[in-house]
Amino acid sequence: MKSVLTILDCNNFWSPSGGGVRRYHLQKLEYFKQSPHQYIFMMQDKNSQTEKLNETTVIEHVNAFKFPGNWEYRFLTASGPIAKLIKKYNPDVIEVGSPYLMPLLVRRAIKKTGSHAQMLSFWHADFPVTYVGRFFSKAGRQAGEIMTKLAWWYARMSFKKFSGYMVSSRYIANRMMNNDIKPVFHVPLGVDTHLFNQDKKDPELIKELKAGKQERLTIFFPHRFMEEKGIRTLCEAYPEICKRLPVEPTLVFAGTGPDLALVKEMAARHKQVRYLGFISSREEMARWYASCEIGLALSGHETFGLSILESMASGQVLVGADTGAALEHVRDSGAGITIGIGDSRTLADAICELAKKEKKTMADKAIAYASQFTWEHCFKKEIETYQLVMKKDAGVPHA
Repeated sequence: MKSVLTILDCNNFWSPSGGGVRRYHLQKLEYFKQSPHQYIFMMQDKNSQTEKLNETTVIEHVNAFKFPGNWEYRFLTASGPIAKLIKKYNPDVIEVGSPYLMPLLVRRAIKKTGSHAQMLSFWHADFPVTYVGRFFSKAGRQAGEIMTKLAWWYARMSFKKFSGYMVSSRYIANRMMNNDIKPVFHVPLGVDTHLFNQDKKDPELIKELKAGKQERLTIFFPHRFMEEKGIRTLCEAYPEICKRLPVEPTLVFAGTGPDLALVKEMAARHKQVRYLGFISSREEMARWYASCEIGLALSGHETFGLSILESMASGQVLVGADTGAALEHVRDSGAGITIGIGDSRTLADAICELAKKEKKTMADKAIAYASQFTWEHCFKKEIETYQLVMKKDAGVPHA
């Protein structure tokens, strides 16, 4: 068994303005800079170049096709660049973080090179339900169910000969095993509590957001602007919340996405709605988290929800979806209320209910819960998983 590993990480879900997946890879790069293991992250980009962070940690920028629309995703469509990296680094493990094309391309590259690298998936998105099932359900329940089953079949075919699947939520892990995606390894992600905590509260910002009314609620939405994250549900609920509360709550949006125009329209129409744009500074993000009272986790399709844990570590009380990782975090922490997906009326009910509650107890529960998740534990668990699959399948090519 090798004590020092070489890991190649490939992910079509990487985006320079992305949320959880981007944070995962940035934290992983920082961790491996202090590790004896060699870590190579293949980053789809405009141009191809090698960026050496230190002796053991490298970003290999690879020219890739830019996905059309208001996105910053780039998809690799050929196995050649991966084969080149396999020849260059001879990895022990190849981690694949997205189901679209990448598993097939990695399998082809392994076959071309004769590599004995073990292939592992990190299930960053529960795509059979999140994307396929949800999209086709618009045509009716039966269509959604049929296409979801086909998507699970595609997942089993796409990741065939992989040694296992890492997933950060027990809720999603159970769903995967029920659909014959296994073996599954539970690897919770982390949160930087040194950065995201209540010490980052800004009294002047809080005063500004309260706008002269101490009882005014402050709500923060730092997620991608798309209905998967509940953006339209929130925009529908906000006018109703304003009618029912004695003081209009301050609603702060941060980020970007396909529904950016809707957010800008909300900010223009409502005095207490603010749009900050995309916040690239983590310190600035921590300040906003800690200075707002209520966080929203409205997607029922989170496989972990990094922003949920950052929100909780900062002392926010949550309104979360009643399925997926959001349910798991809210239920296990006791730090909020869960609601049905896409239901603007129950969202309004939940926020109005929280307005009446004493929120400090729930905030304390949120902080205590978030403190158990660390990036160091996450990546140590990953390395243990890499070593485990190598021990089980040592010397067996996965072409």
